[in-house]
Amino acid sequence: MLTDMVGRAVSPVFVGRETELADLAEAFGQARKGRATTVLLGGEAGVGKSRLLGCFAERASADGAHVLNGGCVELSTEGLAYAPFTAVIRQLVREHGAEEIASLLPEGGGRDLARLLPEFGEPSGDTESETARARLFEQILTLLERLAERRPVILLIEDVHWADNSSRDLIAFLSRNLRTAPVLMVLTYRSDELHRQHPLRPVLTELGRLDDVVRMDLPRLTRVEVAAQMAGILGTTPEFVQVDRVFQRSEGIPLFVEALMECGGDCTFPESLHDLIIGSVERLPEETQRVLRIAAAGGIRVGHALLAAVSGLSDVDLDDALRTAIAANVLQVADGNAYVFRHALIREAVHDDLLPGEYVRLHARFAEEIGRDRTLVPHGRAAIEIAHHWYAARDDLWALISAWEAAGKAARSFAYNEMMQLLERVLTLWSKVPDAAGRIGVDHTTVLEHAAEAASACGEADRGTKFVMAALNELDERAEPARVADLLVRRSQFKLSKRKPGVLDDLRYAERLVPGPGLERAQVLSKLGLYLTLSGELAEGTSLTEEALRIAREHGKGPLEAELLLNLALSDSIAGRLGASIELNETAQAIGELGGGIILRALANNVDALNNMGRSAEAIELALEGERLAKKYGRYRVEGTFLANNRAEALEALGRFDEAVDLVEQTLGMDPSLRTRHHLRRVRGDVAAARGEAEVLRSVLDEVGAFGVAPEEFMQELTGNARLLVGLHMLDGQPLAALEVAERVSREAQITSKPMLGWQVLAQLGGVCEAVEPLAPERAAALRAHVESAAGAVTVDSPVAEAYRLGVARDHDAAAAAWERLGRPFPRARSLLRAARAAAGAGDRDGAADRVRTAHPIAVSLLAEPLVTELEVLARRIGISLGDRPGGGESVLTPRELEVLRLVALGRSNREVAAELFISAKTVSVHVSNILGKLGVSTRGEAAAAAHRLTLIG
Repeated sequence: MLTDMVGRAVSPVFVGRETELADLAEAFGQARKGRATTVLLGGEAGVGKSRLLGCFAERASADGAHVLNGGCVELSTEGLAYAPFTAVIRQLVREHGAEEIASLLPEGGGRDLARLLPEFGEPSGDTESETARARLFEQILTLLERLAERRPVILLIEDVHWADNSSRDLIAFLSRNLRTAPVLMVLTYRSDELHRQHPLRPVLTELGRLDDVVRMDLPRLTRVEVAAQMAGILGTTPEFVQVDRVFQRSEGIPLFVEALMECGGDCTFPESLHDLIIGSVERLPEETQRVLRIAAAGGIRVGHALLAAVSGLSDVDLDDALRTAIAANVLQVADGNAYVFRHALIREAVHDDLLPGEYVRLHARFAEEIGRDRTLVPHGRAAIEIAHHWYAARDDLWALISAWEAAGKAARSFAYNEMMQLLERVLTLWSKVPDAAGRIGVDHTTVLEHAAEAASACGEADRGTKFVMAALNELDERAEPARVADLLVRRSQFKLSKRKPGVLDDLRYAERLVPGPGLERAQVLSKLGLYLTLSGELAEGTSLTEEALRIAREHGKGPLEAELLLNLALSDSIAGRLGASIELNETAQAIGELGGGIILRALANNVDALNNMGRSAEAIELALEGERLAKKYGRYRVEGTFLANNRAEALEALGRFDEAVDLVEQTLGMDPSLRTRHHLRRVRGDVAAARGEAEVLRSVLDEVGAFGVAPEEFMQELTGNARLLVGLHMLDGQPLAALEVAERVSREAQITSKPMLGWQVLAQLGGVCEAVEPLAPERAAALRAHVESAAGAVTVDSPVAEAYRLGVARDHDAAAAAWERLGRPFPRARSLLRAARAAAGAGDRDGAADRVRTAHPIAVSLLAEPLVTELEVLARRIGISLGDRPGGGESVLTPRELEVLRLVALGRSNREVAAELFISAKTVSVHVSNILGKLGVSTRGEAAAAAHRLTLIG
């Protein structure tokens, strides 16, 4: 290894880029203030992105930053998962040791990192695909946050156009969730390589929508800057004619300027830029060129030992060849006893010039040598390196065998997208390899099953369905019924995720295939019973779940038993047996002490039960405890976000609308599952309906698919969408459209199957009846009769259900009192309005006035403008004055808006307000707009003046 050789500097002068350096410094300054920032740095190949980052990193490091370097390699697109993050963690281990890094994570967190580096011991035994990768993401997020508590962190990830799917997902996750940590993440990519179908394009588009993401494009050098670069290389001022020729030929790309300067004074400008780049190589001795061709087949970076093994040269001959390449600055010495090409374009040019036979032979040699000694490449890379080289060598047999092995390695790192790509390669090569099943030890159908599992884990439902269909076509259900049943269950879950019909048909078919009392049947029944329960078929769903539970207990299957107990607890909750539901959840939680997922799901169910019992404040505290545990277990992205959704529902129920909205927005940034995302959006929709935010409500309904023709299969989603649709039609002044939705719900929804949802729906239907009675009395009467009939069949399981029941029975005063006892101001004010209308209709003007005067300040404080308007209209009709809204705006502004106004009055920008209040800049913008409207002013300065005049702030 030539540790004494570092290569000559191309130019000792860093030319231009002062604007870009200033922009990077500004982004870092923003991050240091506690507002994590991401910079997307694009530019053509050879334009100087790496040189710019090197200069910036050097300055920032001198200023106290902890600079972490990760780079993507071209091999990543073939399945080398998490390459840049593995490099970063390896750097941290070198700097601090694995034990110290593990100490920064939640208990056991180091075992997740062990999937990337062996220094962290044995990986965790959790192979649950839905949560395992999410937990790995959270461990890396936590690690960066903890490091940033010591000093600001700069994370540099170069060449993300080569990033694997898992790394792209992790980059997007970090960009959304670092939030207040003093972390700057800089991502570089080749803008000239992003064709229309490039997988990075949608990621860049998504990131570009985030508040704290900055896009930068690195331009080519100007003529003056090219002259300065040439002067730095030459050590003297170049002649104008020479500058002009180099500038015209290089078009201002620094790498090409360097290549042209390599030609010396007798440069004969080549016809193509490829020839220009390769020219610096062709002027080297033949033996050096041969070593460079070998190195190019190995990738942009190749270890000394591996290069020596593949080349077969003696130490002396290899050193001589490398020394010349380093002196010519074609290769550079890197950490870890390795060499890197000075620029990826040089490596690509050399690799492209390999003769066909040479190309195949060299890649085969790399595969053979790595296969012989896997320590020749960094840990975790051997399998994919071997697969890459055998595939490049066009050796179908070993390409298939190595792809199968690499797919297994990818699965153990939770890199399911890469696993799926490698399995697709196995399937493609299958027909080309005699006895392929014997070679890898599994049949073709098993490969399809594994591919379907990988597709499920990475959310590729359409591709997963194709794998399942192909596997089903190869199986005989009479010979292998359990295997077919498992595939049918898998297909049903794909259909469910895409909201396609046929879910129940697949599950029932699967159930018929496994009639015996084995674990295969229990697994099918767990999905079928849950689906039926959520669809409103409570009795059958519960019965099947109980059968599955008996089987699980007979086989001593604790995790499955805990899961089924949770399903039964859900059945109890739906049936209105909330106390029994809480007990079952606690039993499941005790069994699930071995796995955090069960514990957190049990807690989430109990949060929901407490809220439905009217114990919303307790529900909020329990949810917070659960969210803390979710972070401890590294499972926040899945179970933690579900708990946060339940907390948001409790906040909304208590009229803490601003807190609910902020929590929803914050949780959506954690990239929850689609179902949880839709639940969160419905909470936002409930607040929008109450406050008259029609466009927000419309966007919610559009996202959750409420305008589509396909009905929701689960009652909770169906009734939730219908509730919001009714609210939108009422906001739009279309009560007859609201009536149509109400009539459809009364026909299609199994209202009596879940008391809490049932009473909530019936109460809304009753409100629609009152609103449309003057317009369509017969239809309103028919709907009212249906409501009263259904109400007689629904049980009352809690104080909340009782409050709804009183409203359905039109005992609005009693309902208002019940809502007051529960601490739920919005339904209380709405019940008071209905009671006031009833009193006014009976000629009790004073009684109506008292109720309106009680309800009006409640509605105003909640910013429930539609309700405020209805109360004020009724006040004018009965001839009473409500007076000005008290405090000249003080009661109109919510506590959160008062906090925002205080900071605005201090001259803070939206971004600074966001950082201080731990919310997004977009949310601050909405709050500021609301403040301006409520105070009747048009500028931030006027708002500040009004705040002081009205003594709204101290």
